[in-house]
Formats: sequence, C-alpha cells, structure tokens
Amino acid sequence: MRLEYGFSLDQVEVPRFAVEAQEGIGKLFTLATLSMNVLETHRSIEIVFHGLNPEDPKRKIASFKQIMETRLNPSALSFEEGEAGSIASSSSSYQWLVVQNP
Repeated sequence: MRLEYGFSLDQVEVPRFAVEAQEGIGKLFTLATLSMNVLETHRSIEIVFHGLNPEDPKRKIASFKQIMETRLNPSALSFEEGEAGSIASSSSSYQWLVVQNP
C-alpha cells in the first residue's frame, strides 16, 4: 500500500519514523543521517523498528545506536527503549526507540 501525504517537519513536535522488516544496513545509515539532521531542530524523535522475529528489532536498534554514536558529539544523545511486542496473528515483532537531544 502506498500513501502519499505532505507536511513539514516544523508542523510536528515529535517526528516519528519506521524501519521496515526487510530493511538492511544501508537503510539504517540513511535513517541515522536523517535522524541526526532532524535532531538539529527537534528535541526528540521516535522510531519503531520491526522485523520478522523477536530478535530483529533489537538487532536493528543496536546497529542504529552504533551508527549514531560515531557522530562528533555522541554523548549529547540519549536513547530510551519504548514498548516492544508482536502483532497478533502475524510473525511481526516491533520495538520503539526514543532518541533525545537534551
């Protein structure tokens, strides 16, 4: 399904992003750079990571954090894991992550 909707980031207090189950490491690098840019103008972002088994979201979060911690001032960011779980009648698992720039 494709949904097109236009808005500006300045209209959203907390931007939210999703990492699809089939996304690889290249998309995590793209998400990390997008996140760094958005955190220049927003205090926090929320990201939902999902995968086809319960370990996928946690692995993607660990990789994402590792990429984010290579920036020039990594101590300025904090990561807080949110709700995790699985979708009923599905093999999909998810984990939320909040990234804050104090």
